[in-house]
Amino acid sequence: MAALGAGLGREGLERRLRLLVLTDADAAAPRNVVDVTRLALEGGCRAIQLRHKTGTAREVLELARTLRRLTQSFDALLFVNDRVDIALAVGADGVHLGPGDLPVSCARHWAGPFLALGFSADDPDGARQAVAEGADYIGCGAVFGTTTKDVGTEAIGIQALNRVARSVPVPVLAIGGVSEENVELVGGSEAAGAAVVRAVMGAPDPRDATRRLLTRLS
Repeated sequence: MAALGAGLGREGLERRLRLLVLTDADAAAPRNVVDVTRLALEGGCRAIQLRHKTGTAREVLELARTLRRLTQSFDALLFVNDRVDIALAVGADGVHLGPGDLPVSCARHWAGPFLALGFSADDPDGARQAVAEGADYIGCGAVFGTTTKDVGTEAIGIQALNRVARSVPVPVLAIGGVSEENVELVGGSEAAGAAVVRAVMGAPDPRDATRRLLTRLS
């Protein structure tokens, strides 16, 4: 695992994952993803996840290269959504996988010790299985519901988030509908942090929005 193998350890990984910002070109528009990501990093975010579902492999690779340079300049982590090959190609810190992606065990076989692996799970059994296969953190949700992914409108809530957090010995991040209005509930939960999309990518001032989110998570 790049982050852990570099001496970061679980505490260091968990500290940087206090707030994970996922990129979203539509939410960032009319600004570009790179500019909004820079503002998030200036606001104190230390973990970025590149999520670009509609781009070609070459487009995702080029954006990943740009974000890798940017995150390195802020001593921040870069995760690539889905694509183990692209994460390895650009020297990213990790990759995030979902139930429909490459299995965690296969990703761990490909990545060896060079990538930290995240996995999306909304129940303890799924989280435990992912960790047994090599996941280093869990993205749990949708905690408050979401319009970013086609997972329906049902929100699992804070109690379910806490059950997942108690079930595994790795950081668990709340994802799905996390905003400035409800992020304090995550801060008071057993989760290690929160993952957000529109709360930063769509904010009028992404730098200040990031600062406020981090303050309310404390």
